Amino acid sequence: MAEPPPSTSKEAVPISSELYPSGDDLPYEEEIIRNPFNLKLWWRYLVARADAPFDKRRVIYERALKALPGSYKLWQAYLRERLDRVRSFPISHDLYGHLNNTFERALITMHKMPRIWIMYLTSLTEQRLITRARRTFDRALCALPVTQHDRIWSPYLTLVSLSGIPVETSLRVYRRYLLFDPSHIEDFIDFLLRSQLWQEAAERLASVLNDDSFHSIKGKNRHQLWLELCDLLTRHATEVSGLKVDAIIRGGIRKYTDEIGRLWTSLADYYVRRGLYEKARDVFEEGLASVVTVRDFSVIFDSYAQFEQSALAAKIETTENGSDGSDGDEGGDKNGIDKLSKKFLEDFWLNDDDDADLRLARLESLFDRRPELLNSVLLRQNPHNVEQWHRRVKLFEGNPTKQILTFTEAVRTVDPMKAVGKPHTLWVSFARLYENHNDLVNARVIFDKAVQVNYKTVDNLASVWCEWAEMELRHKNFQAALELMRRSTAEPSVEVKRRVAADGNEPAQMRLHKSLRLWSFYVDLEESLGTLESTRTVYERILDLRIATPQIILNYAFLLEEHKYFEDAFKVYERGVKIFKYPHVKDIWVTYLSKFVKRYGKTKLERARELFEHAIEKAPAQDVKPLYLQYAKLEEDYGLAKRAMKVYDQAVKAVSDGEKLSMYEIYIARAAEIFGIPKTREIYEQAIESGLPDNAVKTMCMKYAELERNLGEIDRARAVFVFASQFADPRSDSDFWKKWNDFEVQHGNEDTFREMLRVKRSVLASFSQTHLILPEYLMQKDQKLNLEEAVDTLKRAGVPEDEMASLERQLAPSSANLSAKDGSRMMNFISAGVESQPNNEKLNANNEDIELPEESDSEDEKIEIAQKDVPATIFGELAHKVTVDQKKVAGSEESGVNAPLGALERIKRQRRQ
Repeated sequence: MAEPPPSTSKEAVPISSELYPSGDDLPYEEEIIRNPFNLKLWWRYLVARADAPFDKRRVIYERALKALPGSYKLWQAYLRERLDRVRSFPISHDLYGHLNNTFERALITMHKMPRIWIMYLTSLTEQRLITRARRTFDRALCALPVTQHDRIWSPYLTLVSLSGIPVETSLRVYRRYLLFDPSHIEDFIDFLLRSQLWQEAAERLASVLNDDSFHSIKGKNRHQLWLELCDLLTRHATEVSGLKVDAIIRGGIRKYTDEIGRLWTSLADYYVRRGLYEKARDVFEEGLASVVTVRDFSVIFDSYAQFEQSALAAKIETTENGSDGSDGDEGGDKNGIDKLSKKFLEDFWLNDDDDADLRLARLESLFDRRPELLNSVLLRQNPHNVEQWHRRVKLFEGNPTKQILTFTEAVRTVDPMKAVGKPHTLWVSFARLYENHNDLVNARVIFDKAVQVNYKTVDNLASVWCEWAEMELRHKNFQAALELMRRSTAEPSVEVKRRVAADGNEPAQMRLHKSLRLWSFYVDLEESLGTLESTRTVYERILDLRIATPQIILNYAFLLEEHKYFEDAFKVYERGVKIFKYPHVKDIWVTYLSKFVKRYGKTKLERARELFEHAIEKAPAQDVKPLYLQYAKLEEDYGLAKRAMKVYDQAVKAVSDGEKLSMYEIYIARAAEIFGIPKTREIYEQAIESGLPDNAVKTMCMKYAELERNLGEIDRARAVFVFASQFADPRSDSDFWKKWNDFEVQHGNEDTFREMLRVKRSVLASFSQTHLILPEYLMQKDQKLNLEEAVDTLKRAGVPEDEMASLERQLAPSSANLSAKDGSRMMNFISAGVESQPNNEKLNANNEDIELPEESDSEDEKIEIAQKDVPATIFGELAHKVTVDQKKVAGSEESGVNAPLGALERIKRQRRQ
């Protein structure tokens, strides 16, 4: 209802004095009187009276709009103030009527301004003036140009989506909106679904899917829209009509393959809701028989099982409550025909409504068929999967008829060239099924067909022939098995080869006669069932075809040896060593030589030597050792000991580096046994000088020294220890020095012991200067001896000098604190260019020349030795005397020697400090 203008009221309303202009308003009033059509003057007046009551500002707005009715700025400011004023009042207040009247007056001149329309329409929507708002929306759409309609339709749709709006009204508005913007069809479909208008929603959704140019503004693809349509059709099957639901869903099944299980379930659900239960079962069965993924199969099977369980439960519930309802159906108004029909069909099984047992049987049958159905799904994924066909046959265990049908389908379906697995096993298992039921005739028929199949590999075809022959052997048909092997190994004729070459596709049957597996089985049969001549013929054929292996050569030779054909066996060995090379020929040579030596011994010694020489000549270094040992054994047993030693001498030079030490040990042991201990000295010396690795030379020297010690040659043993010391680092090889130490304690004297210590120090210095990169555990040991502390100290001091010299200066004082009774000393880095003097002066020495005195400078001193019975006591006293002597020499040398010192001398002096 519009607010009546003040001028039309029946009684004059007195105007409050507050609404009249005050003294402060006079400047603005005078300007307005002079120029009433100037917007800036009116706006300045309103801004100046921003804090005035609304009624006074309303008067100013009304006066300004009367003078300037086309001012958008004034109308918008005026309407916003009025909207802000009425928000604190209920919608039933009279101010809302005045507000609506003001909007109507504004639209007389502002009907092309969309913001004014939107403010008015929003206010009407908040006031819930539905009819007036709808008519005003229509007026706005008529007044505004089409380019601005989208600003009006958004609040318009909000209005018709409110609760309580008649559905027909909303439908009309949405349909008009779709004429303006058809792309928002999805919003209309959502509205239809909310309004439960299933028929029109389904039709609109179907039209969207039929439109190939449709593009969803909500980001949905056609697959999602299709699923929504299927769900709509199936859930409201009775409310939607006029659409071919079956064709629509089946079209989706053909087009969209990633949700086939859900679509099949939707189609079955549609028939269930329509009450067509048998049709629903047919759909479920069709779905289970057509899906190709386990996921879709699981979806359909679970829905199918749930459907059967629901049907069974419903029938049981109906049966329990059926007695009460059946009496009410027996009315007196039944006609005679119904009574007669009931009388005739009363005892007929089709007239029995209690089919709970049938439904239970269906449910049990469904669960029993699940493995078979699942296997069918896997076979549809890949019909050439041999393993799945075997599993399918196993499912029908106990039912030979189904197994035969499955095997027949399998061998007809599987393509050997595309098969996953071994396709020949299907034929073999098929034939074995007949064999297990004592039907050898059909088993042979299956095998006969199997050997005609073109397999991917020759080995598959050979396996079929071998299985066929083994079946004949199990049933004692030995001649049939031999005949099968002869057939399988027969070479195709020239005519057949020419015809196959013309076709360009060579089957496996053309290469079958070169199958080693087939020939191996054939020769085993001949050895067991045939004669010697027939077996030799097979072996010779294998050798002619060049498919023999070293094992076949050995088997052939063993066969001839069993029948006393030794020379023929040796000829076979000769052929074997000519055919094969190392490492395959190794076993043939070893067997050949051992058999030849065992057979002839010394009667054909020269021939045996020629064989050994030939074998050794062809053998690589890593395989020659057993041949040399056999050769040496031959010479020891039947030849000359001197030649045996010559063979051993050749062996130690020919074997690989890793086996030289063990070969020298064998050589020494045999020489000691044949020629005596003195002969071994030459071998030891040869071994030491032969270029063995350092560890091997050291091991050999230790054994040599032990030999000399046992012979009483103490000086020779000591000389060997001295020679071997150059290979033994005192820091890592403590075993060597301990043995030498024990040797000197037991057999030496003070001079020899001192010489050992001197050599040890020399070797230690040599390794310290040569091997700058120490092993990890030695580096850790040096770190424990304050090496890290010394380096850190120098770094903190900021001394960027040579690290070796720095460590020497840092660690030299700490060595003076060592106890004289401590037999071990600290490992230090020694600089070759720095020398220590008693007056702490440092001189530059030659960095290249290092003096290493050959003998200790304390050798000329006479030392009294207190003899003890216990070696440990002797050793301790010797150490004490050596320390005292070194102190005396140090005192005498510090008094007058100023020449540059060598590295070893500085080590000794540093230790004495």
